[in-house]
Amino acid sequence: MLSKRLVSTAAICLVLAAGTAACGDTKGDSKGGGDSKAAASQKLDTDKLSAQDIEKQAKDALAGATALKISGNMVDEDGKMEMNLSLDNKSQCTGTMSMPGMGKFEIISDGKTSYVKPDADFWTNLGGPNGAQAAELFKGRYLTGFDTDPEMKSLSSVCNLADFSKKITEDDGTDNKVEKGSAGNVNGVKTFSLKSTDTKGGVSTISVATEGKPYPVRIEHTGGTDGSGQIDFSDFDKPLTIQAPSADNVIDFAKFKSQFKTA
Repeated sequence: MLSKRLVSTAAICLVLAAGTAACGDTKGDSKGGGDSKAAASQKLDTDKLSAQDIEKQAKDALAGATALKISGNMVDEDGKMEMNLSLDNKSQCTGTMSMPGMGKFEIISDGKTSYVKPDADFWTNLGGPNGAQAAELFKGRYLTGFDTDPEMKSLSSVCNLADFSKKITEDDGTDNKVEKGSAGNVNGVKTFSLKSTDTKGGVSTISVATEGKPYPVRIEHTGGTDGSGQIDFSDFDKPLTIQAPSADNVIDFAKFKSQFKTA
């Protein structure tokens, strides 16, 4: 189901950002998108549409978005992971992510190059036995040059909206039954919810905008053994303005690794 995919993908992105897994190996104000009168006049007929029809419309709307903002968290046995990220279909992005035991970092991509500015905890973990020295020496600076590194090259895919949407909306191979929920309101957006329960007892809920394009505006997962999480979507189709950091404030990741090899 779409909702289970989102929670899983959010976790994957956070893990990717720490360079500890390969893709797929692990678990604002939205008005429905667009400024056209046609889009604004759309209404989701939740009485006539089946749960499957509503879910398909939400998937199609998400797949067609040119930009969006994702904010939320996931909690599992390792702790709490958080993300607050704006990205578009030009592979541009800006925002922050954090992982338990790793720290927090800012990420920027101008569509060609990705930059990461770790906090002290993240520097300490990246630097291994020399982590404290790295945190002090490089605080406030950005890392780049991940594409040639086997552990970190997947980081750039975090900012690819097309890939991200595909992972969320593709069939996850389960036969979980999707059922209708109820009308609601998420961050000022009128919604209708869909729910499903997986084989591990986890309950997934997707809140779909009922006015304008039927974008998913909140996805939640609770119970079961896969952890719990909530992700909000907003700022659909809102253009991003990205400014890359200055060259004198950037460190090449390969040079960083050679200078601070982990034990």
